[in-house]
Amino acid sequence: MIERYTNPEMGKLWSLENEWQTILNVEMAACDAMAELGEIPKEAAQNIRAKAKFEIGRIKEIEAVTHHDIIAFLTNVAEHVGEDSKYIHKGLTSSDVKDTAICLMMRDSATIILDDLRKFREVLRRRAKEFKHTPCIGRTHGIHAEPMTFGLKLALWSAEIERDIERVEKAKKIVSVGKLSGAVGTYSNIDPRIEEMVCAKLGLTPVPLATQVIQRDRHAEYLTTLAIVAGTLEKIATEIRNLQRTDIREAEEYFSPGQKGSSAMPHKRNPINCERISGMARLVRGNALAAMEDMTLWHERDISHSSVERVILPDSTINVDYCTQKLTNIVDKLLVYPEAMLGNMERTGGLIYSQRLLLAVVDKGVLREDAYQWVQRNAMKRWLAGEDFRENVAKDPDIAKYLTKEEIDACFDYNYFLRNVDMIMERFGL
Repeated sequence: MIERYTNPEMGKLWSLENEWQTILNVEMAACDAMAELGEIPKEAAQNIRAKAKFEIGRIKEIEAVTHHDIIAFLTNVAEHVGEDSKYIHKGLTSSDVKDTAICLMMRDSATIILDDLRKFREVLRRRAKEFKHTPCIGRTHGIHAEPMTFGLKLALWSAEIERDIERVEKAKKIVSVGKLSGAVGTYSNIDPRIEEMVCAKLGLTPVPLATQVIQRDRHAEYLTTLAIVAGTLEKIATEIRNLQRTDIREAEEYFSPGQKGSSAMPHKRNPINCERISGMARLVRGNALAAMEDMTLWHERDISHSSVERVILPDSTINVDYCTQKLTNIVDKLLVYPEAMLGNMERTGGLIYSQRLLLAVVDKGVLREDAYQWVQRNAMKRWLAGEDFRENVAKDPDIAKYLTKEEIDACFDYNYFLRNVDMIMERFGL
């Protein structure tokens, strides 16, 4: 998936090359700290920085014998550094450098995703303002309810993306931690100051207490946060898919010149990109469950989490990054049909004004239960027999006793339902 990915920045972040380089950066930072504290010669630390490098192919060769990736890595680095390599990894365990490196990569992936979400929020806000007063029907249970505006839909999505940004910012802080405290977190062979110095240099916060590993509730919070973000993206994509249905067709994905919708049916214009986002969101949710399973390890550590994380961390971050960028483009180019929205509002012959009619009768002093029955019986004639709702209401002897024709006509004006749109939009600065 990385090779086909359209964002080279996120793909590079989770590449094997960058993972080993990040681990090497942690190792070199530890050597620098040890040299500063006088635990190793400063010349050695300088030599390590100058010569330390690795080759992925060579690491794999060594690992085929050692069956331990960090040892294979250290052996390869030592081949380049020489005598001073004896100071590399001094007092550390594998998880010290690997867990710290993983947290750095999660932090950096969160930064990319936050940038994506902020760009998406601005597109949503722009289009919400564009369609601020464009009337459309609101639907509950998939059934026509009352008039609203298309701009309100977009503003609602923008508000949820804003909350997602806050969630990712919090999750980023949770995973921006490091740990260099030895085999079971007791600093048995390493000065605690080294952990502080390394984390400060890398822009991380030392965990207050660790076992051999940084506790995986942090990783689980990050991935469950990404699952919520993916849920938001799917929610938006699903609404667009529904609006593109032939019997609704109020909005649709941009259909580029030369694009084909079906191998069999030349007329098709399918919401394939939104469908892709819906499918990919399922993967992120599944990965979040795997991250929660990773929280439980034997005693101070086992490696049951390791193989899982090699899949779920790059896959989830790449997935969310891709889907956010894809949906940003979809909404940016979304084809919107206001005429179809007005046409759909009229499809039920005025049934969408039933609540206003009900309240108009109640305002005349009629019991709500009675008014509800009077309005509903005329509404059902429209649903079941196709009779004209407005005409039947005007002819209904019970309703006509309380409402004039002018008062009934006034109930069938969609602008009444939109009178608070500006006030709502002002909450978002739109």
